[in-house]
Amino acid sequence: MYAEYQRLFINIDHVATIRQARKTDEPDPLAAALVCEDAGADGITAHLREDRRHIQDADIERLAAAVRTALNLELALSDPIIALAERLRPREVTIVPERREEVTTEGGLDVRRDPERLSRAIQRLRGAGIRCSLFIDPDPDTVARSHDAGVHAIELHTGRYAHHPEDAGTLRALREAASQGAGLGLAVHAGHGLTVRNVGAVAGIPEVEELNIGHSIVSRAVFVGIGEAVREMRSAMQRGRNAGPR
Repeated sequence: MYAEYQRLFINIDHVATIRQARKTDEPDPLAAALVCEDAGADGITAHLREDRRHIQDADIERLAAAVRTALNLELALSDPIIALAERLRPREVTIVPERREEVTTEGGLDVRRDPERLSRAIQRLRGAGIRCSLFIDPDPDTVARSHDAGVHAIELHTGRYAHHPEDAGTLRALREAASQGAGLGLAVHAGHGLTVRNVGAVAGIPEVEELNIGHSIVSRAVFVGIGEAVREMRSAMQRGRNAGPR
């Protein structure tokens, strides 16, 4: 299954990270989201962590009301945050693993752990009319279990590839997982650690229809502005897409 158009969702968490360093009101994640949309982003992603280290509840409230494209809310299996999603109804929720001591998400969701709790969360979200995705490692059993859990999509964790792009096995695992997921009828997304330097090979995977990219965009924005950073990433994705599988 070839996704003719590949979407780019911008994760704005680290705009909030900068704000929270001073506990002030700038930079504003919503203002950043709107500039990203103007620059061609197809959607906005935000992760409401249980420790509220960056994005806050009020940010999600404002984003849900003002984002003009689509909002993807990342969350762990937290009942209060799931309840917030049920109320605000973003277009999509991506369930991610979360550990308080980690700097950033270190791997994919363990779908084998507490499957009943995962199933209940998915049923609640689907019942609210929200598309559900799981952030997972590119592993055949995990892809199959994600399909069985009843989600609409999977987001493949690209961290191992991003950290070791010279290892052909990391890209091969992503390609095989994407093919498997699409074959099962799942929408296939990808993200984590992607930059303009390494995004091309992932963008070239035919089944990947959406990329979620954040830290690299916000980092580049320090030098060129967030709108230009979005445009640079879009160009790098398109070059990879045009080049096709490698």
